[in-house]
Amino acid sequence: MCNLYSMTSNEAAIRALARVLKSSVGNLPLFEYIGANGFGPIVRNTAEGRELAICRWGMPSPPFTLKGKNYDSGVTNIRNTDKPYWAKWLTDPANRCLVPFTSFSEPDQVSGSNVIHWFAQSPERPLLFFAGIWTPQWTSVRKVKDGETTDDLYAFLTTTANAEVGAVHDKAMPVILTTEAERDLWMTGSWREVQALQRPLPDGSLHVVATGRRKDGPHLDELTIH
Repeated sequence: MCNLYSMTSNEAAIRALARVLKSSVGNLPLFEYIGANGFGPIVRNTAEGRELAICRWGMPSPPFTLKGKNYDSGVTNIRNTDKPYWAKWLTDPANRCLVPFTSFSEPDQVSGSNVIHWFAQSPERPLLFFAGIWTPQWTSVRKVKDGETTDDLYAFLTTTANAEVGAVHDKAMPVILTTEAERDLWMTGSWREVQALQRPLPDGSLHVVATGRRKDGPHLDELTIH
């Protein structure tokens, strides 16, 4: 599963591609590393139009998975969209979101080395979006040391891996939306209409742009020997 990605594009690009009308993020920082239970930008629907906001990565876990635990670090990737637990967020466009990214990583589990491989559309790492869901003001203990917090939470969908991702991680890859039509459908369509978007990208659509590091961005490439 994808538990590490980067977003090294800028607010202007996100606003243009996702047709964002308002923002609550201030100056958007460079996200070389967004890890599970960390914070990252999303584009969500509001009554006033699409909003760019910073939320916490990891939707609330199903209750049965929390037995014996005193914390919930969240679910970052959602594959089984047919499970009733996810229906309340998937079926309502108000709870769907676009998650901007420029590259995502998977560990090499095929060889067993677990070396991190970063995938992007090209070495230039153009802005793309994961198909996500979000929920507002969820109170829980995310980390025991922090105690109870209230956060806006998000996660994104996964699907069968395509050839490039499957070569190192054959279990799954994120659901990626590459066109304006796909992004608009995800943010406005009924669940029946958007279900087909949970599919892998065609083989040849992604490239390995870096390996063996925990952060990514084109500005880091010259520091890495492939």
